Amino acid sequence: MSQATNVEIRKDLQGFVTKPKSKGASPGVIVIMEAYGLTGHVQGACRRLADAGYTALAPDFFHGEVIPYTDAPAAMAKVATLKDTVMLDEISAGLDWLDAESGKPGKNGIIGFCMGGRLAFLANCRFPARLQAAVGFYGGAIAPESTGPDKFGRTPPIGEAGSMQAPIYLGYGADDQGIPPAEHARVAGLLSAAKKRYTLAVYPGAAHAFLCEERANYAPTAAALAWRDIIDFLAAQLA
Repeated sequence: MSQATNVEIRKDLQGFVTKPKSKGASPGVIVIMEAYGLTGHVQGACRRLADAGYTALAPDFFHGEVIPYTDAPAAMAKVATLKDTVMLDEISAGLDWLDAESGKPGKNGIIGFCMGGRLAFLANCRFPARLQAAVGFYGGAIAPESTGPDKFGRTPPIGEAGSMQAPIYLGYGADDQGIPPAEHARVAGLLSAAKKRYTLAVYPGAAHAFLCEERANYAPTAAALAWRDIIDFLAAQLA
């Protein structure tokens, strides 16, 4: 059984952390939430990672606010208020915390879902010397058809892929209507052109947010396969 607790990452930032039950140093993983806050699903992802041997830290970017999964308009309104620069600063603080806590400074990974999938991609570009692995699941607006700002005013992070050093694993649901195959192709094409190491996997029988046990789109068969792939990928990069 992993150990779980709320922590102060710094004075203005809280988080949820899980640690392996075994004592000793362990690699760290930053866990980036969806657009609903630090939900039970996000905490469950941390527990899965701790059970696999990682110190998993989920910074609370919403600073205590949790939006019901039934209120998508409120979640979208929240996203519109968020700034990449602020969240990247909070991710950096989380990495500082992991470096101090895990006993393996610099041996960290990052994983994000939905909004967090895009942010994990961006963090992998912005912190090339601090990450050894990145995972993004159903992160939209990474390489949209338009190269300008998206509907939230965010710049597509694919333009920074040249800075990426750590391998990245990108997972998508085959039935995700918001992230069509054309975007998968753009992401793959641009990462290949930038000569980056990546894995892009599409999971049949899965729509958007298929890993989330608390949402209607939860697809247990695809989720079980995806989690196996996530753990295998992190094990290869963070060993």
